[in-house]
Amino acid sequence: MIPKTKTLVLLVLFIATSIVANAQWKNEKANKDTRIWRYDIECEGIAKLGSKLVKVWSYSKNPKHAISHAMKNAVHGIIFKGYAGGGQGCTSFSPLVKDAETEGKFIEFFDAFFADGGEYLKYVSAATDGNIAPGDRLKISRREYKIGAIVNVQVDQLRKRLEAKGIVRSLTSGF
Repeated sequence: MIPKTKTLVLLVLFIATSIVANAQWKNEKANKDTRIWRYDIECEGIAKLGSKLVKVWSYSKNPKHAISHAMKNAVHGIIFKGYAGGGQGCTSFSPLVKDAETEGKFIEFFDAFFADGGEYLKYVSAATDGNIAPGDRLKISRREYKIGAIVNVQVDQLRKRLEAKGIVRSLTSGF
């Protein structure tokens, strides 16, 4: 009787370990997709003072990964990419960081900032209930999706954080 119990316990532990390892592997794969920063960002409309309402189009082999990393892509887009103006009262927005080499100079900060559960989450929130509209879920190839998610980025607070770290010059500093 005892060997059967021992075998059952070992089997359950093996299955649980496999499930956890598989979940971590999928998360690492999603992070790898995000590290290349392949996304599009556009203005979605007028937001509260100090914020920007944007739609981020994330690319991924798995739609769930694109959705989960849309917030990370939105903050990255506000910092490094900006967006063009458009309809719905939108004006163009220049990125907070104008120098392309800045990300490399502050690599340790940005790695920690954009880590899973990182500080970037303080400056972004989902603008919808988490559901993706049917027109915002596009299959662009046999194995890749383009997913659009609307998020709100608190640009003023984000700018203050980057100024405090010396990454962005203060608006009050001279030219």
